[in-house]
Amino acid sequence: MPTSQDGAGEDSVLHGGGGRGGGGGGGEGPRQVWVPGPVIVGAGPSGLATAACLKARGVPSLVLDRDACVAASWRERTYERLRLHLPRGFCELPLAPPFPPGTPPYASRNQFIAYLDAYARAFAVEPHLGAHVRTAAYDAAIGFWRVTVDESSSSSSSGADGGGTASTTEYLSRWVVVATGENAESAWPEDMDGMDGYRGVVMHTSSYKRGHEFAGKKVLVVGCGNSGMEVSLDLCNNGASTSMVVRDKVHVLPREILGISTFGLSVFLLKWFPIKWVDCLLLFFSRLILGNIEKYGLRRPKSGPLQIKCSTGKTPVLDIGSLRKIKNGEIKVVPAINQFTENGVEFVDGRREEFDAIIFATGYKSNVPSWLKEDEFFSESDGLPRKAFPHSWRGKDGLYATGFTRRGLLGTSYDAAMIAADIAHRWSSALAGPAATAAHGDHHQRQR
Repeated sequence: MPTSQDGAGEDSVLHGGGGRGGGGGGGEGPRQVWVPGPVIVGAGPSGLATAACLKARGVPSLVLDRDACVAASWRERTYERLRLHLPRGFCELPLAPPFPPGTPPYASRNQFIAYLDAYARAFAVEPHLGAHVRTAAYDAAIGFWRVTVDESSSSSSSGADGGGTASTTEYLSRWVVVATGENAESAWPEDMDGMDGYRGVVMHTSSYKRGHEFAGKKVLVVGCGNSGMEVSLDLCNNGASTSMVVRDKVHVLPREILGISTFGLSVFLLKWFPIKWVDCLLLFFSRLILGNIEKYGLRRPKSGPLQIKCSTGKTPVLDIGSLRKIKNGEIKVVPAINQFTENGVEFVDGRREEFDAIIFATGYKSNVPSWLKEDEFFSESDGLPRKAFPHSWRGKDGLYATGFTRRGLLGTSYDAAMIAADIAHRWSSALAGPAATAAHGDHHQRQR
């Protein structure tokens, strides 16, 4: 929770407003709380990493999250068979010890969640949970961010919303760190004709948990990225008749090449060779190991996998067994959907087929435009910083972003370290007095 600068551990209330029931009758506004350090919105890996880096530099922070637990996206919106796509060494957060001994190279979902819990405990990061950020806007008149939060009287740093009385609190801080990430909300395709009339089960992969629930059923998976491939594999392994919609061209790479992580090999090669050369090498080995995947309906783009990743953020598929199922016909590749029917779909080639369930593996999107009242640093169209990595972590007026690099947890670690260093410098200057703050501001302007 926010504290006063003397570390007394109590909220610094600037205006009582409506008390814990702020925003209620009488026209009174919400309770206002001054936060001496930054407000971090999001208690996933990005928010935890930033809070830990700040704490290591002696800067307190307030971490807000709408959900009832830390890393809710990992706990509640991932399927059980999920494993990290990258070796654990590329998935460690800053300042943390390695994964526990015995952790396999590709950690499971539960192992990564346990790692995040241990990380939060190690740095004593205690997010304020059940705190839904309604708006965050910079008030130039006072030089502070106003972060308006809907929360429950029973929400706390240690537990969930227990169904108490709702209230509204306005937190005031010099700094706001957006840590909600690129994958805050499920992304659904637009204009799916006839979907309302379909009588079967429709869900997003964010709601999918395990394949045995669909045993013996016909299931259509819409999307052929890593999630679509893995969900299709899980369904197939659990006795479901599985079809997968492949609308776009896609790069499929082996997860390992000659016993070395494909990602790790790419990182090493990029230190020495141009990205086009590395792409050519990856595609050469992919053809050697996986064969010609185009004859199975998986067309490769003209640009290489790393070039596409850098330009669009789209990650190549790292195969963990789905391709073998496609080759032997256990997972059927089908074209895009033209429209839904009462019991299934009609594909763009005119063919109709019935399905018991349709699962959308159509990815996720940022939710930043829905609550951050700012349009210079973040794009309103996709909710991502307008500047590309490595310049995507800092805006103006004390606004920061972490976890939007399209480079996974490595990018998150970079952002967290840079943000903590920058805020710590400003924090020290602010405590030293107005003259030091002005001097630092002049120095910063000269650097820019």
